[in-house]
Amino acid sequence: MSGRTSHLAINGGTPVSPTPIPFMHTALAQADIDAATAVLKSGMLRAATRCEELEKRFAAMTGARHMMTCANGTCALQLAYEPLFKAGDDVLVPAWSYIATVSMVVARGANPIFVDALPDTMQIDMADAARKVTPRTTAIAATHLYGCPVDIDAVQALAAQKGLKVIYDCAQAHLSTYKGKGVGAFGDAVTYSFYATKNLGTGEGGAISCNDDALARQIKLLRSHGETDKYLHEQVGYNYRMNDITGAIGLSKLDRLPAETSSRREIARKFDAAIAKIPGLTAPATTPGAEAVYHLYVVQLDPSRFSCTRDVFCEALKAEGVPTAIHYPRSLTRQPAFAAQAAKQGHPPVADGLSKRVFALPMHHMLSPEQVSRIAEALDKVARAFRV
Repeated sequence: MSGRTSHLAINGGTPVSPTPIPFMHTALAQADIDAATAVLKSGMLRAATRCEELEKRFAAMTGARHMMTCANGTCALQLAYEPLFKAGDDVLVPAWSYIATVSMVVARGANPIFVDALPDTMQIDMADAARKVTPRTTAIAATHLYGCPVDIDAVQALAAQKGLKVIYDCAQAHLSTYKGKGVGAFGDAVTYSFYATKNLGTGEGGAISCNDDALARQIKLLRSHGETDKYLHEQVGYNYRMNDITGAIGLSKLDRLPAETSSRREIARKFDAAIAKIPGLTAPATTPGAEAVYHLYVVQLDPSRFSCTRDVFCEALKAEGVPTAIHYPRSLTRQPAFAAQAAKQGHPPVADGLSKRVFALPMHHMLSPEQVSRIAEALDKVARAFRV
């Protein structure tokens, strides 16, 4: 143990925050509980008026014409992908994302073509995407990662040039905007997750938005066994409906989402200012023209500037009362599920390197100014102790 690290809590020193700061906030408000209870008392538990109202209101807030709720975010991807590309198609996908974005491409029978990440925003690198288009490429599946929109202009330009469909995975980016518009205004389809930890979290649940009447009809058919009337089925489909209990919770939370999003943005600005003063740490950059909603606040650590690894740095932060999380511990081409594709395509280098550099700080609307200050203090304390 060096003299510089002896005062760290991990080595017996006094922690910055004696009580661990909550990494996330998932508790329901009383209004959410009351909304769910009202549905339970009504006995109308299936998808009905609460889901329909959530679809209508959330569509308007995101700039979309149509919104279809469903069972979860993975189902949302499947419902969006199925009508937009077919088995055997090549689909451009991010190498740096959550697995569902790509696993549902494979489930469709299509071929994921892994695209590298940008080193600053960590979003899909559209220059690399353009290099990987082939005559078999039919679509782009791009994630608005961590709550920050991708370079939508670049995505749409490539899609227009090459005749590609575009699906945006917006599981982490509820109410994000691009050049003043909700992200639901762009692409062929946009998918959402309402998992408990998301900015709009209902426990489980998801949604798909689009701006094409025929596609909306197709997704609705797929969502509910191809049913056009009771016991009349136009095509084969699935049972991927949401229920009204979940819809009621979502509606209740939707009332608070704009204010909670503003709180996240203000906390992010404070983190940005604190990290700018700490050599070796880099705050998350935002796509030009985009306004992020900070589902996660993901910092990058430069290993050459510290005498410890990212993991040891995070362990030291935890001892100071600041929990962290790694999103993600490996790029998608390092996942065993995609070993066959990786063997042919290799490992996009930026995405591969991010797995050793990134860590997420606590980020939610319930962080107090004191907690934000303590997080900044802990970052500075640990960075000073390990700086080379």
